[in-house]
Amino acid sequence: MRFSFTDEQEEFRSVLRRFLEDKSPTTEVRRLMETDEGCDPDVWRQLSQELGLTAIHIPETYGGQGFGIGELAIAVEEMGRALLCAPYFASTVMAATAILKAGSEDQKQLLLPDIAAGETIATLAVAEEDGTWDGSNVSTTATESGGKYTIDGTKRFVLDGCTAGLIVVLARSANGLSFFTVKADAAGLERSALNSMDSTRKLAQLTFNSVEAELLGEDGGAADPLAETLDVSAICLANEMVGGAERLRESAVEYANMRVQFGRAIGSFQSLKHKAADMLLDVELAKSAAYYAAAAADEDDEETSALASLAKSAAAEAYMQTAIHTVQIHGGIGFTWDNDTHLWFKRAKSSEVFLGGSAYHRERLMQQWNV
Repeated sequence: MRFSFTDEQEEFRSVLRRFLEDKSPTTEVRRLMETDEGCDPDVWRQLSQELGLTAIHIPETYGGQGFGIGELAIAVEEMGRALLCAPYFASTVMAATAILKAGSEDQKQLLLPDIAAGETIATLAVAEEDGTWDGSNVSTTATESGGKYTIDGTKRFVLDGCTAGLIVVLARSANGLSFFTVKADAAGLERSALNSMDSTRKLAQLTFNSVEAELLGEDGGAADPLAETLDVSAICLANEMVGGAERLRESAVEYANMRVQFGRAIGSFQSLKHKAADMLLDVELAKSAAYYAAAAADEDDEETSALASLAKSAAAEAYMQTAIHTVQIHGGIGFTWDNDTHLWFKRAKSSEVFLGGSAYHRERLMQQWNV
């Protein structure tokens, strides 16, 4: 297992960072977070068609680039750093992975090329009222009649659920947990936006009233694909969070070296030196966990699930603590709307609970390692 990035991966990171610095400055983030769509179609087209980012980990057989989770992790880390407003995580990371893990060969050939090309925006609907993601409390039902399925129930916290054209739904059929695909214009489907603290990431509630659906994969066979999909999603979210944490740490150090009090930069004060050192340690440790988990996923390591939970919990705590330190270092201006720090602070808070909080993942980690 590699413990460093290749020259090609570093070049990929550099190209992507330049692209995102140009396309996702904070002025653009502020503009898009106020819109219902939360995405610029031109940037999405460039991201998908010119850079091929929506196809990174999709095999070439299905119209993808054929790279691994390591490259996907680099992409989402840079997007987290730039706070990109786009349905990338929902469509490429979550929905495409679910189809890869659960779908039949014919379904992959049918669904994945359009997602890889960015022409179809997809999302994954798993969580319900209680906010759990492991499928244990799914009450949404799928009823089979004459070879056709209809879904009834409500899904919450669906990422980009109001704008996605294809929805991968987890429901309980007579044979157990199953995945289904539903088109956005299906009769009986109601979609409503949820109010959330983080406006850069759009969440929705989806209500299914006898909505016609297509079975994805095997009836009752969603448990293992769900677990694998959530592992990949947690790893990618951890990498996204360390990208945001690193961006906050840099802004805090830059401000501390620029801000002068009593004739000297505040960064020279001992208390701020300690805080800066704490931030560096937290972020670097979280990076190590996130990178290692991505490498483990690429090698099908038997401990990938445990490492995914380790990375998610470590990154969530590092991101949140770094955001708190950054606000404090900025002083009074750090609490204002005009200062950009709050944008990453809110993303840190929303990411902390998305896909399960730190307490859930630490418990899952201990169960995996039989602690």
